[in-house]
Amino acid sequence: MVDLKIPEVGESVQEALLAQWLKRDGESVSKDDVLFVIETDKVTLEISAPADGVLKILVQEGQTVKVGAVVGRIEETAAKKSGRSAKKPPERAAEKGPAGESKAPGPETSGPSPPPPPEEAAAVRSDEPAFSKPIISSSVRALAEKNGVDLSAVTPTGPGGRITEGDVLLFVEQHAVEKPPAPAPKRGYPGAVSAPEEGVCTPREEIIRKPMSPIRQRIAARLLDARQNTAMLTTFNEIDMSRVQAFRKEFGEEFRRKHGTRLGLMSFFIKASVAALKEMVEVNAFIEGNEIVYHNYYHIGVAIGAERGLVVPVIRNADVLGFAALERAIADFAKKVEQNKLDISDLEGGTFTITNGGVFGSLLSTPILNPPQSAILGMHKIEDRPVVVDQQIVIRPMMYVALSYDHRIIDGRQAVTFLRTIKDCVENPERIMMEI
Repeated sequence: MVDLKIPEVGESVQEALLAQWLKRDGESVSKDDVLFVIETDKVTLEISAPADGVLKILVQEGQTVKVGAVVGRIEETAAKKSGRSAKKPPERAAEKGPAGESKAPGPETSGPSPPPPPEEAAAVRSDEPAFSKPIISSSVRALAEKNGVDLSAVTPTGPGGRITEGDVLLFVEQHAVEKPPAPAPKRGYPGAVSAPEEGVCTPREEIIRKPMSPIRQRIAARLLDARQNTAMLTTFNEIDMSRVQAFRKEFGEEFRRKHGTRLGLMSFFIKASVAALKEMVEVNAFIEGNEIVYHNYYHIGVAIGAERGLVVPVIRNADVLGFAALERAIADFAKKVEQNKLDISDLEGGTFTITNGGVFGSLLSTPILNPPQSAILGMHKIEDRPVVVDQQIVIRPMMYVALSYDHRIIDGRQAVTFLRTIKDCVENPERIMMEI
């Protein structure tokens, strides 16, 4: 018997939410099967089976449990203990005659066979196919009912074959699921109440309540802290992305073949940010009590949107990494986020953060600080706009950028100069591409 415990995920984490079981109580599982998902105030993790056997659930999903608590067990099956396969029941031997020959069914043996003993019946039932329907959480089921979606028609994309809320919303968008229209109000004097017509369903006004996940609670607390305990201000600029786009178009495929990863936009902005941080050291500093803590290293956080909330994994020592190493680090983090494999160490130690709202279509925003950091850069969507170049109006792919900063440590001159340096580096990428 193997205990399933809530693992340690960091010194500061003492408890976790058991968010979802991906296997059912009494279900046979194999080693490395994902059994359940836990959430802390920093990360979401999938816990896999350490051995083969039958799952026994001790703590139901939705409960908060201490680190180290036993939430389930894996019990070895009787078949496995006896050395027999648990997948196929032993074949029943044919009845033998005195000489050891099988008896042919005669008149005495014809007709319905007696039911097998309970032990054999259980063995026969164990040969039935294992449960293969997707696991559906209560929140997903409620969302499907609200939108009139048949969950059997939804393609699951979550870990362990589970249906996520995103799968339901995507199904709604693709199939244009329509809710039954509400009956038109009958005419009459204001405030008149009439009896519902026979066969007409009166629409119900309903609400759904569910607790905030630990990650969402942590995000809310940190954002509120940033608003209340910093003198936050935002400055803006716009960047002509023509040169970067031309470079990616000309050398992107060669870069992918050589380095095994695509050349994205984020690596350009990380490189530009490092160059700007070296010029404006206050932007890379923190306030701690009555002191300013300066950093002579550049750990850049890259905000990534996840199903359960925004996470900011940190690329350490970004100043010594090339474009290929930066792009591989971003891709690895994105894969970890998708698979719920982020470690606490992946999220700690950042000195500056970059967030890209452009991937969701944002044209302009004011990003909120990621405490205790003093600044955050916001990227946005690239949009063709008319601009004046050499006294001529031309169409160029432009991006608005925003720098939110703590005015207690960073002055307006420093913030504007910092953003201007990023603009110059991206519009003239030769400054940051010498190593390629």
